[in-house]
Amino acid sequence: MKRLGAIAAELEKGDIPLEKAVELYGEGVKLSAVCRDQLDRAKIKITEEKCND
Repeated sequence: MKRLGAIAAELEKGDIPLEKAVELYGEGVKLSAVCRDQLDRAKIKITEEKCND
């Protein structure tokens, strides 16, 4: 999450070369997917625990 925030901040500055911006954007997309996966797995785990109670 820290890295994703740093990427967003750097992209928001707008004073970086296009190639670097594209690279950062790609990294951000990958990190976002990892975070989404972790959230989805946590949601499934919580749902399963509630069903087992």
